[in-house]
Amino acid sequence: MRGLILFVSGAMVALLIQTAIAQSQNQGVIQLNHVGVAVDDMDESLAFYTETMGFEEAFRVTNDAGQVGLAYLRVSETTFLELNPANENRPAGLTHFGVQVEGMESVKAMFEARGASPSETRRGSTQAILSNIADPQGVRIELSEYPPDSLQGQALAGSL
Repeated sequence: MRGLILFVSGAMVALLIQTAIAQSQNQGVIQLNHVGVAVDDMDESLAFYTETMGFEEAFRVTNDAGQVGLAYLRVSETTFLELNPANENRPAGLTHFGVQVEGMESVKAMFEARGASPSETRRGSTQAILSNIADPQGVRIELSEYPPDSLQGQALAGSL
């Protein structure tokens, strides 16, 4: 019995240490938050993802002409699909994936120290704090911090 207690205690300590190390390797990184997709037909895509797939629309951003420029669809409680209209600069297909962070400048410094080149920090149309990193294949990784006044922050808090 004593051996079993020592084994379980040792396993628990090892698990706690492993968790602490894993968390410290990417300080400030919270989760994979969204995947961005450019679509040829926004109405058709919105219908597919909401009606066929059952994803709830969390929010949308429209331009001055009333056209949808961005739509966020809730896949799960904290995961979203971001749809944007395709255009000559943004062909249809996967455009990026978004990683939710907290403490943008320290997260950028961490990635810079590892050899990445984050872009300048800016506020997006949703009031999210954004920066981008490109992987070796050119895939855009959007670092996103969601203050309470951002649409994403409100969607995550369930207040939209």
